[in-house]
Amino acid sequence: MSDIVVFGAGGTAGSRIAAEAVERGHRVTAAVRRPEATSYLPPGVRTVTGDATSARSVRELAEEADVFVVAIGGGERDLWRDAARTVVDTLRDLPDPPRVIHVGGGATLLTPKGTRYLDEPDFPEEYRDSAEGQADALEIYRSSADGVTWTYVSPPPLEFHPGERTGHYRTGTDHPVTDAQGRSVLTYEDLAVAIVDEIENPRFGNARFTAAY
Repeated sequence: MSDIVVFGAGGTAGSRIAAEAVERGHRVTAAVRRPEATSYLPPGVRTVTGDATSARSVRELAEEADVFVVAIGGGERDLWRDAARTVVDTLRDLPDPPRVIHVGGGATLLTPKGTRYLDEPDFPEEYRDSAEGQADALEIYRSSADGVTWTYVSPPPLEFHPGERTGHYRTGTDHPVTDAQGRSVLTYEDLAVAIVDEIENPRFGNARFTAAY
């Protein structure tokens, strides 16, 4: 059993991660900016006010946490960069910091040509801010000094949506996992499964992984 803090547990990904973790018997704290708006979280999830961009909030929640899951969203580009920088800079000063699992973007994965999806000429402009912010966050983790153990998780770059929890998936690193038809598909529910599996049986320390069917 782990003590898991989920930043952004009120969102589409964070709520499913919190639910998956508590269902498996972990102690889960939902760290959200507006606790009153998270009444739909399952019983057993403790809800507190928390902000991954606040050093004070990160430090306080780290005191009894084994794992931080950063699953925030809905902001401008700076949000993801500021959260990654705050978490890394704050935790590296602690004697026994929690491990960090950052739910990132699929646009930082590499195409068959070796370029990032976000650098393709037809990348949708409406997603560029979030894609660039998540790219900034990935570089902050990759360039962080010793003292923080992190894992960055990228969903598929295109076909990622709410749906069925199957409990099955395959993993990769910097390229999308594709099926025989070349598609990379995953539900939010099975992303949550992959993340809690990684918490329970770490395989991607200080690395990025992706998952799909």
